[in-house]
Amino acid sequence: MSTEWEGAQAKKPLLVTGNNKASSIWVVVASTAVAVAGSFVFAISVGYSSPSQEGIMRDLHLSLAEYSVFGSILTIGAMLGAILSGTIADWVGRRCAMAISDVFCILGYLLIVFSKNSVWLDLGRLSIECGIGLLSYVVPVYISEITPKNLRGRLAAVNQLMICCGASLAYALGTCITWRTLAIVGVTPCLLQLVGLLVIPESPRWLAKIEHSGALEEALQKLRGKETDISEEAADIKDFTEKIQHLPQSKMLDLFQKDYIHAVTVGVGLMVLQQFGGVNAICFYASEIFVSAGFSSGNTGMLAMVAVQIPMTALGVLLLDKAGRRPLLVVSAAGTCLGCLLVGLSFLSKIFSGSFSLGMGGIPWVIMSEIFPIHMKGSAGSLVTLVSWLGSWIVSYAFNFLLVWSSYCIYICSIENGPFDQKNSSG
Repeated sequence: MSTEWEGAQAKKPLLVTGNNKASSIWVVVASTAVAVAGSFVFAISVGYSSPSQEGIMRDLHLSLAEYSVFGSILTIGAMLGAILSGTIADWVGRRCAMAISDVFCILGYLLIVFSKNSVWLDLGRLSIECGIGLLSYVVPVYISEITPKNLRGRLAAVNQLMICCGASLAYALGTCITWRTLAIVGVTPCLLQLVGLLVIPESPRWLAKIEHSGALEEALQKLRGKETDISEEAADIKDFTEKIQHLPQSKMLDLFQKDYIHAVTVGVGLMVLQQFGGVNAICFYASEIFVSAGFSSGNTGMLAMVAVQIPMTALGVLLLDKAGRRPLLVVSAAGTCLGCLLVGLSFLSKIFSGSFSLGMGGIPWVIMSEIFPIHMKGSAGSLVTLVSWLGSWIVSYAFNFLLVWSSYCIYICSIENGPFDQKNSSG
């Protein structure tokens, strides 16, 4: 009964339309822009490893194994953040959770800037990724809770677009500035987001959950516009939240009950296939891959990837609500599969990168924020995000060693994810 009622409520737009429609949409867009600054932070940390590898190994005298620890520790810290992400976001709120993550990221980048050895370097990376693990959950959830249904897919996919832009910026800047300066660049979006968080409204759904009626109405008024009557929607949100509060408190083990097992299979399965497609290995070690492929400099290949990633991600954002999640996932998985084959044969990473950016990069996170009931979002978000980062760690740590052993076999093995992903998306 509660599931049917939740479904009916989910079909109601979070934003009403009327004379104040334009102004209310701009508030939502501005709030989304502040939230996805966190995605930019995430992206710079992902794109940091590749252009910095040569300089860090030379300046700090690191071995390949030591640098592989630095590259892969990103995902260990993110797993720690992911485990607590749902709980923290439900406890302190979406805005405060983003602010906490920014503090961790700023501290981490400063440790990298002033690092004298691998210990400082690894501690900085670990701090950054604890923040990133929290951001990777709370950003899509916050966006989904403040946006209207007709814009939700596109605005949620802006999350992936900013990840693409941030990684591309890290690649591009890394070709012309030092690794310490690049770490300073990573602090900038953290500071911008901290300032923006002071002015954007909190999620009305979360405010209703903690029974702050006055703050709920104030947040709704900002999102809807000064002239909009919010009384009916505020009552709907309070009624919805009150019914949810009577449901049992969710725990991670509750996700494996019959009612939720399909959603868990889809959410976790997409993250597993996304990560074991090898995208983070290519992001972390793009420079070395292109050098191994015969380029005189890894910078040329990285800039070519940048030129492909951004327009393909933008295309995915535009098509997401029109074409639907499943068709884009199928096309993206098929293109990524083809890209892995061609990378294995001739190292044409641009096809892989472009195809991944079209759908596999962002859609799993959009689906994750949509398929779970609101009372299960905290536990489910922690589980799905944890699985994503666990897969990322396995791939990123092993990749450098596998590349030395047999680069061809790595990409051929990754092809297997394509057909499985298409089966999963059709479920």
